[in-house]
This record gives sequence, structure tokens and C-alpha cells, in this order.
Amino acid sequence: MASFALFERQWTTYRTVVSHDLMEHRALAGATAAALDRWLAARPAPAPSPALVDLGCGDLAQLAPLLRRLPLASYTGVDLAAAVLPLAEKALGSVAYPCRWQEGDLLSWIQEQGPPIDILHSAFAVHHLNDDAKATFLQAARRRIAGDGLLLLADVFREPGEALAAYLERYCQRMRGWQVLNPEQQVQVIEHVSQYDQPADREAIAAAARAAGWHWQWVWQGSHSAEALAVLTPA
Repeated sequence: MASFALFERQWTTYRTVVSHDLMEHRALAGATAAALDRWLAARPAPAPSPALVDLGCGDLAQLAPLLRRLPLASYTGVDLAAAVLPLAEKALGSVAYPCRWQEGDLLSWIQEQGPPIDILHSAFAVHHLNDDAKATFLQAARRRIAGDGLLLLADVFREPGEALAAYLERYCQRMRGWQVLNPEQQVQVIEHVSQYDQPADREAIAAAARAAGWHWQWVWQGSHSAEALAVLTPA
């Protein structure tokens, strides 16, 4: 019960951040929809419906409207927090394709053997990995992606050459201005970012992706030199 109460407090804080668009989730959702629509429109007809895997799916509050209209063959939502999966299932609601919900670590999941993945999506999850683990993730994802597949990577990133300590200081300073959070919530988010966030240098992760066999393209960047969306396709 104590762990679930902790989850509820943390998730309430997260939902406040999202609902007030403090990390520009709305623009990111629009950019994600546009990228997927372009990819779907470019597929030769007739093409089979694609399967989508969402690593770090969260509660799907932002992505659910898009998922409900996509012509998918299947959807798999994976998240380390088991308690969030019923929230995601409820947010998605009834859809025409089968869905699976799995508790799991994204790095372990992507390294497993499995069928090719048409669309791989991950939002605000990979930045919790260190640089070596990020490279491992990109290599494993490249092995799992279909030949004409798509990886959508939404996350926070450091500016080229920016030290991690400098990034964390400016991001924490930004969060101190989030007045919609009460003092306890502000402390909570600042402690989380300070302890767990390891955003990649933009140029370094793009280089790691190219070395793993990806073509990397930035398709959206937020106004705070942090949040961004990259589209990766097999090179």
C-alpha cells in the first residue's frame, strides 16, 4: 500500500506537469502524429498494417487519441511501473487491434529476441540510461526494427558540448518557475531530475545512432533547448 501511495503522489505531480504543458507535450504530440502520418503515407500500397511497440508508455494521456485513429496491426505498451498500465489501457479504450500490456525495463525488453517491429516509440524514458546503455539500446533497437521500420525517440537532450551538471542546473532552475506545483511537488521533481536524468548530448547520440546503423533526423525541438523529437530509420 505504501508503494502504491508513493506512485499516486508521483503520478499526480507528473499529470500536473503534463496538463499544464510545462514540457510542451502538446506540441510534441502533434509532431509525433505528423511524423507517423508521413511514414504511413510513404508506404507502398498495399502495405500490411504495422505493429507498434511503445517503450515507457506511461498512462497514454497524450498518445491515446493518435493511437485510436492509427491503422495498427497491434499495440504493445511496456512500462517499468506496473501501476500505470491499467491507466494506459483505460485511456486507450476500445480499439480495432489487439493490445498487450507488459511491465518491464525498456533496455531488457528491446534486447530480447522477437519478431521485427514496424514502429518503435519511446518518450521521456531513454534519458534515464547512461551513455553506454543508450548505445546498447540503439544497437538492440536496430536489430529489432523492420527493414522499412521507424523509431520515434522523444526525450530531453543536452546542447552540443553542454556538461551534464550545467544542463541539470538550468533545467532545475526552469522547474523552480513552475508555480502550478506546490513546494512539495517542486522538491519532488527537482530531486528526481537531479538523481536520475542523464540526457544525451544531441550530437553524441546522433553519432551513436549512425554508428548503430540508423539515419537520424530531428523533426521537432522545443523552446527550452531540452525537449525534442527525433525520427530514426534504418540506414
